[in-house]
Amino acid sequence: MRSLLISDLHMQEQRPDITRALFYLLDQFESKVDQLFILGDFFELWLGDDYLPEPAPEVADRLAAFADAGTRIFIMHGNRDFLLGKQYAARCGATLINEPYQVELAARQCLLMHGDTLCTGDIDYLNFRSMVRNPDWQQQFVAKSIEQRIAFGQQARDQSKADTAQKDELIMDVTHSEVVTCFERSGADVLIHGHTHRPAIHAVKTSCGDKTRMVLGDWHKEGWYILADNKTLKLERFAFPE
Repeated sequence: MRSLLISDLHMQEQRPDITRALFYLLDQFESKVDQLFILGDFFELWLGDDYLPEPAPEVADRLAAFADAGTRIFIMHGNRDFLLGKQYAARCGATLINEPYQVELAARQCLLMHGDTLCTGDIDYLNFRSMVRNPDWQQQFVAKSIEQRIAFGQQARDQSKADTAQKDELIMDVTHSEVVTCFERSGADVLIHGHTHRPAIHAVKTSCGDKTRMVLGDWHKEGWYILADNKTLKLERFAFPE
């Protein structure tokens, strides 16, 4: 069993280089991995499955071909694309999964998350997250016109950038105690997440033994992935293709 894990591509029409990098990676692993896990923020912004700006249609077609070649695809919501729905996932040949998602990789129990809920110091963001993840809010939002949703999305993105510039770096990273709690609650050996854009492998001491936290990088300047085979979990990066 071989598995590929990616996160935080933030694909958008203004960054065709990221889409090319994704297709490059898929070309390298087509029919060579059994599972692909996409751990959130696959797209920079998602306003509903009824609105598919570029590169969403092309990405769906490429993922569907990847699935047809023999790979099961799983998509987890991030803080940017939490409205991505079953309709688009089905077009990709993928299954939506909730976090935390526990799976055996490399003969180890792994807990998969996007990672935003681990940043418990960012109270303002967690309050916003609680609002937009509410099913009633989401139903009301997707009932709005495309123009209204685009305006909201732009405003939210601008506000997020402004808030990020003012926040302490530590607030936007994971809280150690929350990481430990996730390990102790789940019994997992490895926690894999993205969101923080701080790719690294961390040793974590808990009351139930030594654990490992693996952080996937974002695809702003280069691509990141984790490759799991029967014995190993490797965090890898690659240069964007020309």
